[in-house]
Amino acid sequence: MSSTKKEQLFNKTKKKLEEQGFEIKAHDLNRPWGGFFVIDEDQAQKFIDTYFDDDVEMSDVNISGKLSPKILLVEPGKRLSWQYHHRRAEMWQVVEGPVGIVRSKSDEQGEVLEYKSGDLITLEKGERHRLVGLDKWGIIAEIWQHVDAENPSDEDDIVRLEDDFGR
Repeated sequence: MSSTKKEQLFNKTKKKLEEQGFEIKAHDLNRPWGGFFVIDEDQAQKFIDTYFDDDVEMSDVNISGKLSPKILLVEPGKRLSWQYHHRRAEMWQVVEGPVGIVRSKSDEQGEVLEYKSGDLITLEKGERHRLVGLDKWGIIAEIWQHVDAENPSDEDDIVRLEDDFGR
C-alpha cells in the first residue's frame, strides 16, 4: 500500500475516533507493521461499550483498576513480533478483518488462525502471540489488562521472541 493510502486510512480512523468522542492521548503511525492510537484511560468504559462484544463488561476486563485502550492498524502482509508480557493480559476485538493471529503457551509458533470482524480474542499473561496482517488492513480494538496496578505494563513489558524488523 502506498504511503498516501496508509495516511488516508490513519486519518479516517482518527476522524472516526474523534467523532465517537474519544480523546487520543498518543499515536504512532510509523510502526513497521502499521500503527496505533492510544485512547484516554478515563474513557475505557466507553471504549468497551463501543468496540467490544455486548458480553464484555468492565468488571470482566478490569483486573487491577488500570486499562489501556488502543486501536491497532496492521498492514497487509506484515507481522507484529512473536511476543508475550509479564505484567498484562490483553483483549482484542477485531473491528475490521480478517486478521491472522498466532497463539501458543510455549515459545513454539503454531499456525496462523484467521479471525473476522466481530471476533473477540482473550490473551492470558505470558501467552505467546503475534498479530498478522492478511490481504487487507486489519483494525483491532485492544485493551491491556494490567495485572499489577503498582507496576502497570508498558512498551518495555514486551518480550520479543522473534521480530521481522530486528527489534
